[in-house]
Amino acid sequence: MRREATGKLVAVPVRAYADTSVFGGVFDEEFAKSSKMFFQLVRDGVYRLVLATPVRDELTGAPAHVRKLLSELAPHAESLEVTEAAIDLQEAYLRAGVVTVHSRLDALHVALATVARCGLIVSWNFKHIVNFRRIPLYNGVNMANGYGPLAICSPLEVIEYEDDETV
Repeated sequence: MRREATGKLVAVPVRAYADTSVFGGVFDEEFAKSSKMFFQLVRDGVYRLVLATPVRDELTGAPAHVRKLLSELAPHAESLEVTEAAIDLQEAYLRAGVVTVHSRLDALHVALATVARCGLIVSWNFKHIVNFRRIPLYNGVNMANGYGPLAICSPLEVIEYEDDETV
């Protein structure tokens, strides 16, 4: 929340890093509903999409309908470049055994979101990112390296439901 000059409190969008699985999820029967709802919340200003270079790079080879989705969401997104700090944190995850070198791109996604101080990272990758055993390990490495914890969720966990009551 932030206070406007008029004194009114307004909600500030949560900066949300979405990996490529969420974009692909829009076109996958199993994940489509929640992925579409997440991206609608981006369009509605609830979330501010953070698009990192690795996500953009991965999506350049995606089917045309996925690339079209990316271009439609671009006005609602901020760009994020890979930094030395993110690479250092990625390497810290690997040294700590959070994931193996075979999953270094997954570690980079988490590192980028952490270093950019996103409110959360959203993914359908339950093996290497949204995993109840790995989340505390990622956040332990984050804390040991001077960063705060990162919320790591699937789109299903961050969408709003019609019967939600607001405070």
